[in-house]
Amino acid sequence: MSTENLTHQDAIKKIKDLSESAKICMFCTELETLPINSRPMTLQETDDEGNLWFISGDTSNKNFEIKDDKRVQLFFMNNGDYQYLSVFGSATIYKDRSTIEDKWSPMAKAWFEEGKDDPNVSIIRVEPTESYYWDTKVGKLVSLVNFVTAAVTGNTTDNSDGVEGKAQV
Repeated sequence: MSTENLTHQDAIKKIKDLSESAKICMFCTELETLPINSRPMTLQETDDEGNLWFISGDTSNKNFEIKDDKRVQLFFMNNGDYQYLSVFGSATIYKDRSTIEDKWSPMAKAWFEEGKDDPNVSIIRVEPTESYYWDTKVGKLVSLVNFVTAAVTGNTTDNSDGVEGKAQV
């Protein structure tokens, strides 16, 4: 596996591609408390600045925990394409109408009785501080063929079709 550290626009593109491909992450709060509080969250979008946006209930434990400590860790997995992303960052909670209107998804109606007008709706923005990714350079099919070939021949793979590195926005 080779290392390729990315910065600025290349980092943003990688974070956007991997997070939006996986779509669901484990959203971790209270990072100094063990076990770490973690729950699955659906990503609404990753914007052009690399910020990750989520819809959340304002009375959820996650929101209370963010109000006490803005540091969060997100873990995205797209096993089907051998893509993984870890994002450490700072979370901000928004309750204003314009942000809710902008980030609302009709799928979120399942969690909010009154839809986007529900007083419990909040939007969370995570601004990445440090990110690390694992990806394939050659795509899922070629990677799978390389692993199967190694397994069948009894050889080990050198993992040369993989790439990993920091993605610094």
